[in-house]
Amino acid sequence: MKKASGHWIIQRVTAIALVPLVLLLLYGVLAMAGQPYDVVHAQLASPFMAIGLALLIIAGFWHARLGMQEVIVDYIHKERSRALLLLLTNALAFGAGIAALFSLFRIFTAG
Repeated sequence: MKKASGHWIIQRVTAIALVPLVLLLLYGVLAMAGQPYDVVHAQLASPFMAIGLALLIIAGFWHARLGMQEVIVDYIHKERSRALLLLLTNALAFGAGIAALFSLFRIFTAG
């Protein structure tokens, strides 16, 4: 029971954290709309934007992973299928998250 309540709390915390992070992303996208490549690259490479985007990536993939785990556990009843889907969900979330963070790191260090 304790693990389930921990999942619930973490899912709510990441949901709350995503609100200002998504607003930051929207503000950044709108502010950079129509700007040349150099301006957009410099903005994305700024520490404030890079840290905000890194937090968005981490919170977003963590929240999505927890949500998918909840759906799989609730609706997939065959143990082997459930285990395989949970493994794939974790691999996809971690793999895509690492790829996104690596891409952001490359933008941050290239400029």
